[in-house]
Amino acid sequence: MSLMTSDLWPYVVLVLVGFLPNEVWRLLGFVLARGIDEGSEFLIWIRAVATAVLAAVIAKLTIFAPGALATVPLSVRLVAVAAGFAGFVLFRRSVFAGVAAGEAVLILGALLFRP
Repeated sequence: MSLMTSDLWPYVVLVLVGFLPNEVWRLLGFVLARGIDEGSEFLIWIRAVATAVLAAVIAKLTIFAPGALATVPLSVRLVAVAAGFAGFVLFRRSVFAGVAAGEAVLILGALLFRP
């Protein structure tokens, strides 16, 4: 049976178009970043830009919520973001704790404050 007529062709396309090109750049970044000083001003700037982009995405998803998230009241979404930040800070900058706290508050608020 030909690969293109089997049920596996979407997965093959996903690996060829989505996974492999990404892995090439990750490997290249790993090889090139070996000698870079982590405290250099360039990397500090890159970290700051990455953090700002992440904050902007979180703000956009919180305020202009898409899909099912739009059914959750804005006040619940804002409290969930604050709870996530508090969890992050309280548990020694644990990303897992921040995400878990924010998600727990979001789910609980969505269940309690259904429109």
